[in-house]
Amino acid sequence: MREGYEGTGPGAITPDGCAVELYSRLPAGDEPDVITAAVPPGASILELGSGVGRMTHPLLERGFAVTAVDESPDMLARVRGARTICGAIEDLDLGETFDVVTLASFLVHAGDAEVRRGMLRTCARHVADGGCVLIQREGADYHTDLPRERVDPSGFTVRIVSADPVGDGVDSVRAEYEFPDAVWTQTFLSRSLTKEQFEEALGEAGLRVDKYLTPDGIWVRAVRVDREAGEQGV
Repeated sequence: MREGYEGTGPGAITPDGCAVELYSRLPAGDEPDVITAAVPPGASILELGSGVGRMTHPLLERGFAVTAVDESPDMLARVRGARTICGAIEDLDLGETFDVVTLASFLVHAGDAEVRRGMLRTCARHVADGGCVLIQREGADYHTDLPRERVDPSGFTVRIVSADPVGDGVDSVRAEYEFPDAVWTQTFLSRSLTKEQFEEALGEAGLRVDKYLTPDGIWVRAVRVDREAGEQGV
């Protein structure tokens, strides 16, 4: 297990504490709809951190061509109908570009700042001219509105139990997922980023915010800055 990360519950647990069986049960929610509304129909999508395909499968059903990337072979074994690539996001270099690159699941808040920088560079490296990067970031009160819980209509409960500082602006976050027949927990490291810090991190990777896609600012569409400049003859 990666240092600072832990997971408990039935089935395989990935190095960052994610339970494969748990993520196979979680619904996609409105995330595929947010993505679909923000990008051209039939676009090619590089999905970074696809997991078991929670968003991959709905995107495929909507007619997108998806390449799913995850570091867990156990996760990728659950993906159906998409090209899959197993490897660390921050090290990825496929030598090709895509209309859309997605970085969901709050991965931009990686506790290790160098990992975050690597992930954003991967996004910038793989987005085609005229394309975009869609990033999911934490809500403003993610680390402070605690403890909190949400009962999903499908019958399970999600609790964010705590977010304890461990130094250098990083918190150790503990989440619980309670189903009628099983309970999973996950502990992971998360670096809280203000809007300004988030936009600065994008800028370091050669990206800028094009639009905040949701009223809460959690979903963001970004574009490559250098390619914009080139197109304008700057």
